[in-house]
Amino acid sequence: MPLYDYIYGTIDKSSDDLYETSLNRQEDSADVVHLTHLTTPESIYHLRLGFASLASKPHDFNWYLWFMWPVTLWSVIATWIYGRTFLIERNFFKNLKLQTWAVPKYTIQYHTRWQRESINTLIEEAILEAEEKGIKVLSLGLLNQEEELNKKGELYIRRHPFLKVKLVDGSSLAVAIVLNSIPKRTSKVVLGGNLSKIGYSIALALCQGGIQTWIVGEGLTKEDQLNASKGTTFIPFSYFPPKKMRKDCVYYYTPSMLVPKNLENLDSCENWLPRRVMSASRVAGILHSLENWKMN
Repeated sequence: MPLYDYIYGTIDKSSDDLYETSLNRQEDSADVVHLTHLTTPESIYHLRLGFASLASKPHDFNWYLWFMWPVTLWSVIATWIYGRTFLIERNFFKNLKLQTWAVPKYTIQYHTRWQRESINTLIEEAILEAEEKGIKVLSLGLLNQEEELNKKGELYIRRHPFLKVKLVDGSSLAVAIVLNSIPKRTSKVVLGGNLSKIGYSIALALCQGGIQTWIVGEGLTKEDQLNASKGTTFIPFSYFPPKKMRKDCVYYYTPSMLVPKNLENLDSCENWLPRRVMSASRVAGILHSLENWKMN
């Protein structure tokens, strides 16, 4: 409230009414939600609620963020205390309202057995919240769809067989993207790293071609990369990219697609992907809603 308006009695009463109305307005719901999670403590700066300059670039190591360790530590404590998923982005595509939610857990916690129950609880609460809000599709991103954690969402479908919200992991789309990324005339393909549902599906569908290609999942070691021939193409099928150890080899992005220009409000990068590129799981959720598919 402006001070002089208050002193001289020139306050516009409609401003107070507008403020009260905005407080009481029902929260806008979405059609599709993508459920991701934090990757590292520094990843908070790459979200839209962090620094816009960092969010607009792929997630990478920045040495100057070490000087912000007090803020980083505070954010870790805040996510631990808050203990529930939070909204990080809103987008619009055609007649769809899209949102991205984040689970306040880091990648390292997903690999810890004693954290699995709490992570599953957070994901399940997010699914039930989406169900309550009338959201049509929820896509599971990164390790939220890990087979050892929840069998790519099957755990929640079994617990709640009458869910109206559809759960999507994007596995089929990821397989299609990887297969179409293999250069033509390829005759030699190596599957490396930890195999998964996606990896086995790719192995069954591989076709012949012409140059050496490695299809790699998580767990690819430095020795694996050093054993590859010069000029080898590394195509990851997991949602986490391998660390680039070779300058004489080619590294592809994790399964993803370039989004149409009419997808609005996409101002930040999704983890390590370039600008206006979405992961296969996120794209799959949008396609699922556009096509009005009824299955999970």
